[in-house]
Amino acid sequence: MRARADRMDSPRDSRHDGPPPVGLRPARSQRGYTLIEVIVAFALLAAALTLLLGTLSGATRQVRWSGDAGRAALHAQSLLDTVGITEPLKAGERQGDFDDGRYRWSLRVSPWEDAALANRLREPVGPILYELDLDVRWGDGGPREHLQLQSLRLGSADSAGAAP
Repeated sequence: MRARADRMDSPRDSRHDGPPPVGLRPARSQRGYTLIEVIVAFALLAAALTLLLGTLSGATRQVRWSGDAGRAALHAQSLLDTVGITEPLKAGERQGDFDDGRYRWSLRVSPWEDAALANRLREPVGPILYELDLDVRWGDGGPREHLQLQSLRLGSADSAGAAP
C-alpha cells in the first residue's frame, strides 16, 4: 500500500503521463514567429526590392542612352559619307536635323593646315585637304547627349575659297 500512496502523493496524476494538452502548454514552448520578426522580414524584403528596382531603372536609362548614341553615330556616319560626294566640297558651315528634329547636327568644313608645314609655301593648284568637324546633339544636348566627329577629305583647290 505504501507504493500506491506514494503514487497518489506525487503532483502528477496518472491520467497525464504524456505531454500536457495543446491549450495548456506553457507559452515558452510554442513555436512560430513573433510580430516583430515578421515586420523585420517585410522591411528587409522592401529594402531588397527597392535596390533591385533602382538597379533596373538605371539599366533602362543606360539602354536608352546607348540606343540614342548608336542612332546618332549612324546618322553622323551617313552624313559624313555624303560630304564631298553629292555636292562639291566647300569651306563653310552647315546645320540640319535628323528624325524630325530629334537629332541636330552642325558641320564645319575648313582647309586643313599641318602645323609642321605651315612655313612652307603651298602650291596654289592641286588637291587640298579639308577638315570636317561634325557635332551631333540629341535630347537636351547635355554632355552625355553629344557626339563629335572629325574627318579629313581631299578636295580640289578651286573650292577652297568658295562660299558654303
